[in-house]
Amino acid sequence: MQGIKISVNDVGARFDIALITILGYVDTTTCQELARVIEKLIKEKKYLIIADLGGVTYISSAGWGVFVSEIKNIKDRGGDLKIVQMSYEVFEVFEMLEFNKILNYYDSIEEAIDEFDIIRGIDISNIDFELRQPIKKEPSDFSNIQAVTALKYAQKRTNTHSSNPTIPLKDLPLMEKIKMIVIENPFWGTKGICEQLRTKKYGLVQIGWFRMYSLLKKLNLETKGKRYRFYRSR
Repeated sequence: MQGIKISVNDVGARFDIALITILGYVDTTTCQELARVIEKLIKEKKYLIIADLGGVTYISSAGWGVFVSEIKNIKDRGGDLKIVQMSYEVFEVFEMLEFNKILNYYDSIEEAIDEFDIIRGIDISNIDFELRQPIKKEPSDFSNIQAVTALKYAQKRTNTHSSNPTIPLKDLPLMEKIKMIVIENPFWGTKGICEQLRTKKYGLVQIGWFRMYSLLKKLNLETKGKRYRFYRSR
């Protein structure tokens, strides 16, 4: 079907997890193809499903509706449908429509596979099964004026407001590192904060942006507005 390409492969320690790889876009004209693929898997009694959205550029509300309408059928049969590798733009719509409260989502295919296997009691420690994808650099999501203003302001405050300025940033606890990055520039997005953590300055910490979003929520810093208010309060 024009606009979408879907393939299905069996993955996992027992090769009983259906990995749906989707390329293109999912809207009112293409979502029926996706619905047919998922319905076919259910008829084949394949209830452990991962949808890889790494190659998807756009999903409309109708497209998300396919996943949401099928998730109950899948869970009623003891399975689950996990979403992986969303682009930042796709994730924004996903979160705005609050489907994050219904569907489980992960940074990578491997994380989703591991969770399926671990829940079923499979020892994954000796399984050599790498499906990690390279992390894409986040485009700048703030203007030059905002960046310059934030950086200048942070330069004046970082040293005086550090809880213990004698400790190098790379040796701080993870949550404190995140706070320091927000103080340095509150206009960085979720993926931008991940990029900063991966620098030598912060100890080359590798964290996916889904996990980062969860950590930011714990800190009550999950939106740019909250991060800016935190930055102003320091």
